[in-house]
Amino acid sequence: MARRLGRVAASLMTMAAVAITPVPALAGAARDAVTEALSRRLFPVLDALGHDPAALAAFRARPDMDALLHAREDRRTACAGDADCVAQAHIWTPTEIALMVQAALSLRDVPVADDGAGAQIRREVEGINAILRSYALGQVPSYPDIDGAGTIDPRERQARLRAAAWIAQTPRKGSAQALDSSIDYALALLDVSDRTDAIGFEPLTGGLNAAAMARARGIDWKRYRYSALIVTGVGPEVEGMPLSPFGKYHLRLAANRFADGDAPFLILTGGRAHPRATRFAEAEEMRQALIERYGVPADAIIIEPYARHTTTNLRNATRLLMAMAAPLDKDTLIVCNPGQSAMIENPLFIQRNDKELGYQPGAIGARLNPTELLFRPSRLSARVDPRDPLDP
Repeated sequence: MARRLGRVAASLMTMAAVAITPVPALAGAARDAVTEALSRRLFPVLDALGHDPAALAAFRARPDMDALLHAREDRRTACAGDADCVAQAHIWTPTEIALMVQAALSLRDVPVADDGAGAQIRREVEGINAILRSYALGQVPSYPDIDGAGTIDPRERQARLRAAAWIAQTPRKGSAQALDSSIDYALALLDVSDRTDAIGFEPLTGGLNAAAMARARGIDWKRYRYSALIVTGVGPEVEGMPLSPFGKYHLRLAANRFADGDAPFLILTGGRAHPRATRFAEAEEMRQALIERYGVPADAIIIEPYARHTTTNLRNATRLLMAMAAPLDKDTLIVCNPGQSAMIENPLFIQRNDKELGYQPGAIGARLNPTELLFRPSRLSARVDPRDPLDP
């Protein structure tokens, strides 16, 4: 019995040591293609630092950063391997976020949005917090039926927390682990929860979108009344169902409207949302149905297979319009069922955008009829916001 207790104690000590030991040198560290792609997509500024050791070292060596990062390391060390404590210790406080924002103003040659490196760093660090709160600390997300980790066995939860802490401390080539382990800890939480959907169709300008993207390069946009028809998702609630009944209605509406010739492209937007952990990306299923059932040419269809909410349907569709070099001073036409159309027209939808995105992805125009309304996209949608990590 004593021998068995000794082995258990030794095992627990090993767990604690791994959880608090500083990340070793990255020489000879292997690439992790999945984590690398997820990092690049969700945390472009922090990821860029990870790929530039000199810039990362200089950033960390700043007196304000050195004190901050050491304090965070001490906080994690004090947890002595307690998985819940380690998760909480990885959270960035408002004061720490403010210091990161101030330090980021000195960064050069990093990918930033239109509002600068400081604002983008704030979004990325708040994105880390959002992942930790949902996938480690059990905070119920705004849309619990489709977002977050869902209900899991307590033993599985502990296994995910321990594994994420270990993974975050195991060297990865090109990572920003030497800055702070919270970055890879957040990425590992998504990985061990099997929620890496955000990179399932990269690069989005290739693959199923390649033909339409190539055609867009030669389009005379002036010939068309609208730059695109945006067909929103409305996912099924039945396990194993690829398209909902409402989704099939959307397809009939979209095929008929496309046949009028007012727009050169259909943008189909909807990810793996309903039911939770479905294997079907709604945009991909809509594309297949439009081609096979309605004869719509593949080079007229763009899929946006990440959005899980109507707010991000429009944001992500706008990003694709920018990737196509479509004119943003030209209207698009949203095609959907009367209930969803009325919801988008409602002023409360503007409040949802402000709350969930922090800005308006575009201007909602006139509702032409119960299933169609105008939408003028905005460049603000280019901002990368990992606070909603599965449809950035």
